Order: sequence, then structure tokens, then C-alpha cells
Amino acid sequence: MPRVSQDQLDARRHEILAAARGCFARFGYEGATVRRLEDATGLSRGAIFHHFRDKDSLFLAVAEDDAVAMAQTVAADGLVQVMRDLLERAGSGDTAGWLGSQLEVSRRLRTDPAFAKRWAERSAAIAEATRERLARQREAGVLRDDVPLEVLTQFLELAYDGMVLHLATGRPPGELSRVLDLVEEAVRKR
Repeated sequence: MPRVSQDQLDARRHEILAAARGCFARFGYEGATVRRLEDATGLSRGAIFHHFRDKDSLFLAVAEDDAVAMAQTVAADGLVQVMRDLLERAGSGDTAGWLGSQLEVSRRLRTDPAFAKRWAERSAAIAEATRERLARQREAGVLRDDVPLEVLTQFLELAYDGMVLHLATGRPPGELSRVLDLVEEAVRKR
């Protein structure tokens, strides 16, 4: 039997995550049945669950994958840039799937204590990246200093959450680019 390289395994895992993200976004966690996941990925349940222990692990992997990418962008460019990137890609299928997955994460945080416990460390990484970025910006003299960093962090998180909800519910982007300019202006030193 031919051996499969780690690169091939990683590529397959990435393909499964991308297809599962769309399936969870479209049908929700409960509606993303194993059959639908098979259809979305084009793989058998055995092939899917070779990479992921169960559906819950697959969903968490999708959410973790998104959280890691978001934390990297926040650390490098800030949360407002995450929002700008999201707005720029708002019409693409991948972004629509990502938005739907974010709503599903929010729902599961409210309804599934075990998931909420597992998710806490992932969301903490994003919040920490935001705080660190804001601290660096303040030290550089770019960020206003009359508001505590924790308040600025919460302000940006609320703006992000509102934008995700706005876009995920299918509302048009409208003037969100200008709204983001206003958000950015609100945290900058005057």
C-alpha cells in the first residue's frame, strides 16, 4: 500500500475544513449531518473521521482554524484590519461560510457548556492579540491615552461582533467602510 505524505494529509485536512465550514454555515451544527458533510467534502465518513475524531471535533477544528487566522491578522495589523478584510471579501462564498460559522460558534457558546469551555482559550488568544496590538499602538503614540486599553478592546470587539452579525444576516455592506473609518478614528490619538 502506498504511503501518504504529511503534505497530502495536511492538504486533505484543509480541504475537509473548507468544505465543512460551508456545510456548518449553511445548515448549522445540528443540520450538518454526517451525510451532508460527506456530500460537501466528497469523502466518505471514514475518510473524514480519519482526520477528525467526530463531528464536534470537526466543528471545533473549523472554528479554531478561523480563530488562529484572525489572531494572526490582529497581531500583525489590528482588529480593524480584520474587519476591513472581512468587508472586502463580504460577497465571496468562503467569507459567507466563515460568517455563518461565527454565528454557529456564538450559538453553541450559549447552548453548549462543554463547547464554551473548550472555546474559551481560543477566544482568549484573539482578545490577548488585540490587547497586545493596542498596547504597542499606544506606546507608539498612535492610540488615544484617555481611555483604558480594556475599554478600547471591548469597543473594537463590539464593533467586530456587530459587523459579523450585520454581514452574516445578509444585510448589504452599505457604508460599512466609512463606519470602519469612524471606528478607527475613535481609537486614534487626536
